[in-house]
Amino acid sequence: MAESMLQPLRAPSLLLLSLAVVWGTPSATQTPAPLSIPCSFYSGKTCEECLKNVTCLWCTTNNTCLEYPVKMILPPSSLCALSNARWAACWINFEALIIAMSVVLGAILLGVIVCCCYCCYCRKSSSARLRLEAEEENLIRERERRKQESLQRKNERTIKHNEIRKKYGLLHDMDHPYSNFDNE
Repeated sequence: MAESMLQPLRAPSLLLLSLAVVWGTPSATQTPAPLSIPCSFYSGKTCEECLKNVTCLWCTTNNTCLEYPVKMILPPSSLCALSNARWAACWINFEALIIAMSVVLGAILLGVIVCCCYCCYCRKSSSARLRLEAEEENLIRERERRKQESLQRKNERTIKHNEIRKKYGLLHDMDHPYSNFDNE
């Protein structure tokens, strides 16, 4: 019975364990360095130890851990060259990180601009299409109305002409179509 109660608990723990194996050591065991320890304390140690503290910058030319100059966006070259500076990850230099981030940001920005232009074009073309459809419907209704008026006028003319023919005896009796032959 105790075995069946532990079964649901094993699946999530096995999943977490397998994720930890796939991604290396779990990030929960890595604790950031306390902020009270200066970055220069990590000089001469490894890049990974230095970059545990997010305020630190690792320079590979002389293996020193420096305070990141937060007042400036980019660290000056007098502090460390961008191609030799590491921040956030030891496997990529700061220069490549900036280029990669700007390419990704540019691609996202370009995608947003293209989407906005496409949406504006679609809205414009759909409203134009709706306007054309409405105009076409109006033209069809107008054509039908004119046709009805024309038929009505034609019927009125026919009635008027028939009255004139009847008045002058030119209208033959339509009930007896062969009456013309009888008179001859």
